[in-house]
Amino acid sequence: MNHSERFVFIAEWFDPNASLFRRYELLFYPGDGSVEMHDVKNHRTFLKRTKYEDLHLEDLFIGNKVNIFSRQLVLLDYGDQYTARQLGSKKEKTLALIKPDAVSKAGEIIEIINKAGFTLTKLKMMTLSRKEATDFHIDHQSRPFLNELIQFITSGPIIAMEILRDDAVCEWKRLLGPANSGLARTDAPESIRALFGTDGIKNAAHGPDSFACAAREMELFFPSSGVCGPANTAKFTNCTTCCIVKPHAVSEGLLGKILMTIRDAGFEISAMQMFNMDRINVEEFYEVYKGVVSEYNEMVTEMYSGPCVAMEIQQTNPTMTFREFCGPADPEIARHLRPGTLRAIFGKTKIQNAVHCTDLPEDGLLEELNGIKRQMMNLSDYSMNGRRLIAILNTYLFQ
Repeated sequence: MNHSERFVFIAEWFDPNASLFRRYELLFYPGDGSVEMHDVKNHRTFLKRTKYEDLHLEDLFIGNKVNIFSRQLVLLDYGDQYTARQLGSKKEKTLALIKPDAVSKAGEIIEIINKAGFTLTKLKMMTLSRKEATDFHIDHQSRPFLNELIQFITSGPIIAMEILRDDAVCEWKRLLGPANSGLARTDAPESIRALFGTDGIKNAAHGPDSFACAAREMELFFPSSGVCGPANTAKFTNCTTCCIVKPHAVSEGLLGKILMTIRDAGFEISAMQMFNMDRINVEEFYEVYKGVVSEYNEMVTEMYSGPCVAMEIQQTNPTMTFREFCGPADPEIARHLRPGTLRAIFGKTKIQNAVHCTDLPEDGLLEELNGIKRQMMNLSDYSMNGRRLIAILNTYLFQ
């Protein structure tokens, strides 16, 4: 392998001490996995070339957040023409939309997406208004079945995702199969629409036909202007609690399996969204552990190391039953005492134990009701004050 090959990105880091953004050139050498950083403003080396095992080539795409020695960098742009040519055409984004009839099969569909080599970069469960549905189906305005399409897409929750890989638009369309599920079962029996769809309207999932169409549709569901987009599906009842799928589980492609396991255990996922946290907010989130738990620093590092997926969970007395279903915090103990629990099945260590969940019943609704414009959910694992916790996460959840 060519150890001199390098890819250059323009990256930005928020300096909490100076309260300003600092811009760097981030150089990645795939031959030996080393990194180098240059301070753009001061024209000096910030980090000499150093081997860094936690950064991989698949992490390098515009808009992603990567952690380099405890600094969370946002990749803003390519740093040179070579990087743009080599990586720009290979990392294509498209919209993957799970329709109301297949939301219960989200785990299976996400697992198919993962096995096909896609990276999941955004996810949100939401509901569409009639106007939003009409805007989404703008290409079908003259079709006689337009009203049927709108009625169906607004009949229940949907899950919108941004997925990334080489030739993403075509590959996602291939996974979907023909638009009519009956035809899909004949021509592409292993496709998503063949497996989970019913007909030409209730056909499980959607994918844009072109890169331009993908860009337009992603702007509808994940607006770049900073507005919230379609409404989330949080219910805010006494029968709801929270689960966060931790970054290591997301990056290892375990999200689909975790969703299936939660569903098969009798729980309903009533709201869900992917988000990122930075170090400052994670430290405040875990403040209750500081000086008490020896793994505090490792816990902080794990929680901001990549995207998490937060979920609102429903069932009678959900906080207690779902907490039991998560299992002991240490996966080794869980595998001995509670082998069927989430942490026993998907956890690796006490830090990378797959999920974070509510521990106390009284925390559940409190943190929901004081959440981001009543948007979503309890994210406490212990008796942390709900109002303070939601304030910490206000920047991240359900924008």
